[in-house]
Amino acid sequence: MAGPGAKPAPDTRPRLRLDKWLWQARFFKSRALSAEVIESGHCRVNGQRTRKPGHGICIGDVLTFVQGQQVRVIKVLALGLRRGPAAEAQALYLDLDPQPLPEALE
Repeated sequence: MAGPGAKPAPDTRPRLRLDKWLWQARFFKSRALSAEVIESGHCRVNGQRTRKPGHGICIGDVLTFVQGQQVRVIKVLALGLRRGPAAEAQALYLDLDPQPLPEALE
């Protein structure tokens, strides 16, 4: 087993906890709220349901989760270093939700 000073293998991709990433990307106001959604079974990573807030996600993963009354489908573009302003948070993901069609004018 590797010790505390060991270097990671070159083929491993960096990962971040799912609850922390959802909080950093500003989908939830607190990590506790994001963990609650995950633990309740309303979150999928690449189509697989997870109930672990500590599930590791990496760049390229597709997340499906409930936010209020809406189901969100998000592709991870970057792992954040902090919970920054909204513009910084929006650079972490690509929203794959279909945009609603404009209602026809009568």
